[in-house]
Amino acid sequence: MKRKLPVLALTAVASLALPGIALAEESVSPGVFTANNVWMMLCAGLVFIMHLGFATLEAGMTRAKNTTNILFKNTFIVSIGILTYALCGFNLMYPGDFNGFLGFAGVGLGAGYAEGANTVAYASGGYTYWTDFLFQAMFAATAATIVSGAVAERIRLSSFMIFATIFVALVYTIAGSWKWGGGFLDAMGFYDFAGSTLVHSVGGWGALAGVLLLGPRLGKYAKDGRMSPIPGSNMPLAAMGVFLLWLGWFGFNGGSVLSADPVATSFVLVTTCLAASAGAISAIAASWAISSKPDLSMALNGILAGLVGITAGADTVGIASAVIIGGVAGVLVVGSVIFFDRIKIDDPVGAISVHLTCGIWGTLAVGIFSTNPEHSLITQATGVLCYGGFTFASALAIFGVLKATVGLRVSEEEELEGLDLAEHGMHAYDLATGPGWLEQATAASAAQRGAAPATSLATSPQS
Repeated sequence: MKRKLPVLALTAVASLALPGIALAEESVSPGVFTANNVWMMLCAGLVFIMHLGFATLEAGMTRAKNTTNILFKNTFIVSIGILTYALCGFNLMYPGDFNGFLGFAGVGLGAGYAEGANTVAYASGGYTYWTDFLFQAMFAATAATIVSGAVAERIRLSSFMIFATIFVALVYTIAGSWKWGGGFLDAMGFYDFAGSTLVHSVGGWGALAGVLLLGPRLGKYAKDGRMSPIPGSNMPLAAMGVFLLWLGWFGFNGGSVLSADPVATSFVLVTTCLAASAGAISAIAASWAISSKPDLSMALNGILAGLVGITAGADTVGIASAVIIGGVAGVLVVGSVIFFDRIKIDDPVGAISVHLTCGIWGTLAVGIFSTNPEHSLITQATGVLCYGGFTFASALAIFGVLKATVGLRVSEEEELEGLDLAEHGMHAYDLATGPGWLEQATAASAAQRGAAPATSLATSPQS
């Protein structure tokens, strides 16, 4: 996702004439410029739709009493993400010339763009400065949205809002500059086409830090160590969210070509779809073999696992390799969900398994399957370690300070009654609670803690 990639010509539109546009010396024809710019704006819209997918998936795979809280968080994340990216994030992520670790082009949009807003010399004439900001801003909020699902149903709203603001504005953007901004990992040859590590693993490491400091939800693990699944409230909504995310990935990966080149974009969309499909099938097979029943939540997880896995190398691996990457990701996500449950790390939507586990796999897979001989497994592993160390430590520090100051977790009473009522004073649905509702919820939670372990793998997919 570097800005200065060369832009290939589009034969279908090369004959279009747009008089009055002064193109830069190295730029493409006016028709190609227009096609590229329109395609990138369309992809920005598709990535924006992913936030609706995250919101509906997370709401569907958690309990109804927390739905308003989840929708509020997702609304806040995309809004604060765009604003902070405009204020400082864009210029932290793409600072121009810097020492490879940290740079800053200035406050506000246009600060790092001396040529002016009306020239089309930007990105080798491929598209405008404003289109680039819009597309990149849609990515920025995604990392914090991943965290939202993992810490759902027990985190204080105000604490999460503070975390999300800092994480999107500083942590994601500084880390992103190391590769996409031309920093030291880019110079080493580390490759991440559309963000298996830079977006998904970054969000996954942040999610892991938050979950470790928060602890599991009430009733999730009994005192004797047995696990009690907490089923989601709306599987149709969850499935809808996954398919919205799959649709959005056409923009996420397709836009990362950074042009409307017909061969490159269509190839990326094919590898993306094949990996998602392979991930679904392998996750279905793996979970069915273990639980003896077909598990919808694992099928949905598998789709997302395949999408995350292919994102790092969608443009540089072959067709068969894309199927293998997605298939392995589908198996990995099933094993990862089981593993985290066994060590009592409670992730209501499986975000850590989908984004962290499969993000790492997808990044390493570039070093194994890439058709570019310059891509090295050692370099890819070095990048994974650098991003993991920085992001996890940063997220742990932010969550730790919040826990020691304003507090991180809601009270037991608030968690039992639901964050919709406790944090927002309202319900997402017209649910008649009636007198004694809290007492009934408390008794149900106590009973759940001593419930027998379920045979199903039903752990909800990521958000």
